[in-house]
Parts: sequence; C-alpha cells; structure tokens
Amino acid sequence: MVDGGLRRALPGRCAFCLAPGQGGHPWCESCFESLPWNVPACPGCAEPRPSGTLAGRLCGRCVVTPPRFDKARVPLCYQGEITAMVRRFKFHASPRAGNVLLELLELGLPPKALAWPQALIPVPLHPRRARERGFDQADWLARRLSRRLDIPLVAARRCRDTRSQRGLDRMERRHNLRDGFEVTGRLPGRVALLDDVMTTGATLDALAQACRRAGAEGVEAWAVARTPLL
Repeated sequence: MVDGGLRRALPGRCAFCLAPGQGGHPWCESCFESLPWNVPACPGCAEPRPSGTLAGRLCGRCVVTPPRFDKARVPLCYQGEITAMVRRFKFHASPRAGNVLLELLELGLPPKALAWPQALIPVPLHPRRARERGFDQADWLARRLSRRLDIPLVAARRCRDTRSQRGLDRMERRHNLRDGFEVTGRLPGRVALLDDVMTTGATLDALAQACRRAGAEGVEAWAVARTPLL
C-alpha cells in the first residue's frame, strides 16, 4: 500500500530535476533521455561496450570464460544521476529512489524478458551484514518486482560472510565468492537473479552456479545498473 501511495503521490515531479513529470512516470523527458543507458552492451555479461560495437557480439572475456548465467540484462550504467539515485536507495533506504530504479528496470527490459522467468532470486546479504545495514536493497527490489510480474520469489542463502568486494579485481572477486551461495529445494527451469548494481558479475556468477546445482536450466542475471568499462 505504501508503494502504491508513493507512485500516486510522487510522479508529478521529476525525481532528477523536479520539473513536471511525463506520462505518470517520476521523470521528465529531458532527464529520461539523458540517463546513461547501457547501449551497446555485451549480451553475456552486460559490460558496456564502446560506441559502434556490433549489437549482440560477446566481449572477449565472455568468449574466453563464459559466465555461469546465460544472459545479463542491465539497462543502465552506474554513472551520473543513476549513481546518486542508487546511493540514496542503497545507503539511505529511500523508497522514492527505489521506486524510480524499479520503474527504470522494468522499462529497460523487453516484455519477452519480463515474461521469461519462472522464479526471481535476489542476491542475498549475509545475515550479519543485513543487520548492520538494516536494509537489503536486492530483496526490496525483488519482492516488488515478483508481485508486479506475478512470479514466485525464491530466497538463496549466503553461506559465509565474505570480505567486501570493493577494491578486488575480477579474479579476486571470483575467488572470494567461490561456493558462497546455497539454494535449498528444487528450482524451476528458468530463473532470473536480481541485484541493484552489477560490477564485474562475480557475485551473480557465483549465485548462478548455486542455482544450476539446484536444478535451474536457464539462468539470467538482472540488475538496474552496470559499472562502466574499467
């Protein structure tokens, strides 16, 4: 009820510049067009590609070491206004920011993609870290998206409290999260994993591995924003 009330009460103004909103959305046309859309991007890991790259072509990393998920869908880059919006949501638990990011995620995913999964799995925080932060951003997004898409929400478990991924390179991130997740019970054939920000994809890759062990045959990685090329 709170989410519905916020959507009805707040879309009159753009969440980015406070100008009048457009078409019932919490953004204006100018801000929407200037957002850092993740196009073109690698279809395998959603890493932003240089302008002019052929659409649908895998990046070199995905060719050499394919991720354990089949496809990554991340409509925005973690830059500019999106960075500020994610931080308000993640570290200050702003429901307005969360609703804006969720709407952008839905709008940025093709209808066929939204209709594809049979279950949605948020990237879990370790219980100790969740208590310290007091807010689980992936779970918040996934609960609302599962209701909107009318698909089950499945909880995964983080097996150990791994060190922060900040400052680690790609290989260190993969090693840090090795066997870091567990999914109990049998999963349906098609599942989508959800996080707020995808950096190198190591976390979603480790969770995808756990989903494969639990019976998932098709796994997609979804996130709101992807970090730019390093």
